[in-house]
Amino acid sequence: MECVSTAVAQHERQVLGIIPSAFTVNNLVGETCGKEIKVATMQERLVMMMELSDPFIALPGGFGTLEELFQMISWAQLNIHNKPIGVLNINGFFNGLLSFVDHAVKQEFITPRARKILISATTADELVDKLQAFRFESDPALSKLKWSPSSSQKEKLDLTLRL
Repeated sequence: MECVSTAVAQHERQVLGIIPSAFTVNNLVGETCGKEIKVATMQERLVMMMELSDPFIALPGGFGTLEELFQMISWAQLNIHNKPIGVLNINGFFNGLLSFVDHAVKQEFITPRARKILISATTADELVDKLQAFRFESDPALSKLKWSPSSSQKEKLDLTLRL
């Protein structure tokens, strides 16, 4: 990520790093070349990324990248957000993953509508074009879900003892 953020900053574009505090110990993530927001947990990082990002783009990476990618995909499927999600499939890095996702569609674990959430391209220009053209298709059954903080709070029960 340091290479990406440095290249972005060198082209005078905005860089925002959302970093769990644990990663700042012993300078584990290196220097931030833009604005940095420290958060307490990885979950808080994901929520803030969701709130502050327009599209989500995954570059080749490891388990952390995949976890964040699939978290954003599942949140889109659940109508928590409707932002485009893409992978930059450099040198076919994501071919196996994309084949697996397509296999899950064939096995009916992922709906064809949900499959459309994940966009892939082999060049940055192609990915940007696809992300800009993306139109979110909400699953009618899931579109009724309400994710606002007030809807997740339980109703208070009146436990007053009346004699």
